[in-house]
Amino acid sequence: MRNLTEEKTKSEQDARVGWLKQRLSELVRLSRMPGVHLSEEIEKLQTRLEKLRREDRRHDTWVTVEIARHKERPRTRDYIGHLIDGFEELKGDRLRADDPAIVGGLGWFHGRAVLVVGHQKGRTLDEQTQHNFGMAKPEGYRKAQRLFRLAERHGLPVFTFVDTPGAYPGVAAEEGGQARAIAESMLCMARLSVPVIATIIGEGGSGGALALAVADRVLMLENATYSVITPEGCAAILWRDADFAPQAAEALRPTASHLLELLAVEKVVEEPRGGAHHNPELAAQRLGEAIAETLAELDEIPARERRRQRRERFRRLGHWDDPEQPSTGPSPFGGHAAPAE
Repeated sequence: MRNLTEEKTKSEQDARVGWLKQRLSELVRLSRMPGVHLSEEIEKLQTRLEKLRREDRRHDTWVTVEIARHKERPRTRDYIGHLIDGFEELKGDRLRADDPAIVGGLGWFHGRAVLVVGHQKGRTLDEQTQHNFGMAKPEGYRKAQRLFRLAERHGLPVFTFVDTPGAYPGVAAEEGGQARAIAESMLCMARLSVPVIATIIGEGGSGGALALAVADRVLMLENATYSVITPEGCAAILWRDADFAPQAAEALRPTASHLLELLAVEKVVEEPRGGAHHNPELAAQRLGEAIAETLAELDEIPARERRRQRRERFRRLGHWDDPEQPSTGPSPFGGHAAPAE
């Protein structure tokens, strides 16, 4: 019922935009006639049209956030079931405990041995509680590091699936070295000589997501999101009110199209109409094809060069602009350096 309401609202919005564009075109045409002065009316229509377009973009971004969080959306174990043959799960960080929020193990992809690691949210309330809603603790990231090193020893390609609102922020996790565990996971991935492919399949939140996404290539499902903070968290900080989450989502630019434009991901994988949860088999098939194509591409690059390119990829991410001063070009730390004084 909600989807029908949203579609109706979107249709009405599109109709208003269409009418305003037509009316604006007529006024512009009339304003070219001698003695006709319509600049004030044209400016008002342009303002209304831009406001509607901003609302449209905000609506689309928030709808994507909701689809990325849909409880029926395929999880890491679902994609493993569709794409990986003979999967053998490996548990524990060999230091303290196992963390069900991260699942990993060995299997076969198109007849080739691979290592798979990903966040696991669960679907029912019991499953979500067991997997801590996909929010990993230090034990989970240490488990991932152990598996990454295993892949390195045996020359196995690494596939990661990212689906988390962020790393677990509890006191016990922080006391257990959460920040260090995330940083060491990122460093471990950066040092791998084997091909590494990460896919954002649902939510990609903050450092908890990046800890499994320092890859040669980052793929992203069409209705997934990837950002430094959740929209609710951003709204609570900037507006002191989580109800401003849709506005925060628009400002964060977390969608696949935004991130492709920012060069934060290399490829967007098209989902079935309405989202991956409407046809998980087709979604997995398309993702499998994208992973196979990307792996074949990475196999052509020598290991040393692949690792160099991986590090350079992350150094290039991001830029800042000062409208009053020209940039001096790329910064050695990524982005663009500020002009010299």
